[in-house]
This record gives sequence, C-alpha cells and structure tokens, in this order.
Amino acid sequence: MSFLKKSNLSNYILEVVLICLIITITSLTPGFFTKSNLLNVLRNASLTGVIAFGMTITIITGQIDLSVGSAVALYCVTAARVTQVLQNYGIPNTQGIIYGMIAAMALSVVSGSFMAFVHIKFGIPTFIISLAFLNIFYGLAAILSKGFPITVFPSWYNEIGAGRFHGIPHPAIVLVIVFIIVFIIMKYTRLGREAYAVGGNEEAARLCGINIPKVKVACMIAPQFLAAISSILVSSQVMSASSQFGRGYEMTVISSVIIGGASLFGGIGKVWGTFLGIIFLAIISNGMTILNINEFVQYVVRGALILIAVAVNTIIVNMQRGE
Repeated sequence: MSFLKKSNLSNYILEVVLICLIITITSLTPGFFTKSNLLNVLRNASLTGVIAFGMTITIITGQIDLSVGSAVALYCVTAARVTQVLQNYGIPNTQGIIYGMIAAMALSVVSGSFMAFVHIKFGIPTFIISLAFLNIFYGLAAILSKGFPITVFPSWYNEIGAGRFHGIPHPAIVLVIVFIIVFIIMKYTRLGREAYAVGGNEEAARLCGINIPKVKVACMIAPQFLAAISSILVSSQVMSASSQFGRGYEMTVISSVIIGGASLFGGIGKVWGTFLGIIFLAIISNGMTILNINEFVQYVVRGALILIAVAVNTIIVNMQRGE
C-alpha cells in the first residue's frame, strides 16, 4: 500500500485492472479481442453509458438519481405515444417521431427540474425523491402504453440505434460524443467547477457565492436528459416502445460511476473514470456471455467484481487523502 501511495500507480489502477481483464478474457476466448466484438461491446455499453456520464455530474454534486431506468421507459413511450396521437391527426409518423423525440427530451428537463425543486424546497434527499419517481415513471409508462409495446416508428428511425457510420455503430458514436461534451463541461466550465465545490462542501460553496440551487437543478437534469437520449437509442434498435425498457439500468449506471472512482458523498469523481467503469462492466458482461457462463452465475460474478472494484477505489481515495 505504501508503494502505491508513493508512486503514481494508484492513479491508474483501474486502467491496469482493465488491461489485465482484457488479456485474461482474450486468452480464454480468441473471439473476444476482435474488431466486431469490441464494437459490439461499445454498442451495448452505450445504452447505459450515456446516462452514466450525466450521473457522474449528479454524484459529484453530492446527489443521486435512482429513477433513470424507469425514465428510459417513460421517455420512449412518450415519444411513441406523441407520434401515435399526431398520426391520428393526419401527421405521418415520419414527421411525428421528430415531435415525439422533442417531447421526450422536454419532459426529461421538466422531470429533472421538478426533482431538484422538491429537494431544494423541502430538503428531502434526492435518494428518496428519485426512488419515488422510479415507481411513478414506470407507472406512467405503463398507463401511456396500456401495458403493451407501441410499434409506430418509421423505418428510418431504426437507423439511429442500429445503423453504422463507416462500420462504427451509431450508439457507440453517441457514447463518445456525450463523453467528450461532459468531459469538457466538468473540466473546463464554471458549472463543472461549481459542481465539485457544492459536492465537496455545500456551505463553503454558498459562502463563496455559488448559486447552489442552479447547480443542483443542472445536476438533476443531466441524467434525465441523457436517459431521454438512451430511450431513443433503445427504442430505435427494437423499433418499439415498452414500459419494461430500462429496468435495472440505474444499478449499472451508478456502478459505472462508482467503479470509475466517484464518491457517493460528493466532490470526487472523473468523467474519464466513468468511461473506464462503463467499459469495465461491458467487458465483464460480454466476456462471460462468450464464455457461456450460466446467467445466474453471471449475476454473482458481476456483483462480486463490482464490490471488489469499489473497495479498491475507496482504499485508493483514502490513501490520496492521507487517511
């Protein structure tokens, strides 16, 4: 441990673990380290990965959003329902879906803002608020869809989630674009600096003149808006919208952020670390599938590896703090 503390190795421990994981899986199955499979890993990781970058902002600010999985279901159903209603009024679904996507993204901004408002106004922890909305969103999605998948999308819509640009899946491109945008925001903008300040010490941030309510609203909108983007990717891949979409996403999203080195207490976290966390979980899932490991065993292995990764990161963070 003292060696890690004196060296810079502790700053790259997740990269080292990830490389070792790739080498191990590649040695067990040659089909893993191929261009097509690695692109498949990125494509699958993008569905939860884009949300994880928004969750990084939220967790760094000292908040959390447990509703993002059900939000995916609500937003894709909203887009489909708007398209369906407009079609009844004579607007073809080729145009209606555009209004549907806009409606879904607008709803995500309203949802994130409202959760932040409740937290700021009544002092209720975002953990409790988002837990309540997890159920509310699933319920609303089921009501809007009447419990059945909605298949109203035009053929071109499939290109968003299933298309490729020079062989690279569109969702993978979206993942990289979102990563770059959030990385720039958190590293080079005022909002990024204020998010770290609020998460590190809210009272000190207030005394420094930081508009804390504004920062909290932005940090709650981020994962909701990116959940709307994820809902578009999911629904365009399968060309339907269902209230069952997104189940379990919240745990994968939060795990990616924590594995990436963020602290649930706020003030600590990196967008690059989240990206590594996303890839870490995606590789584990893909590797076990290729190795034909029993699905129930996969849950155990995935959970154990997440626990180990989080424990290692916690030890490293404590060492860097000098504790």
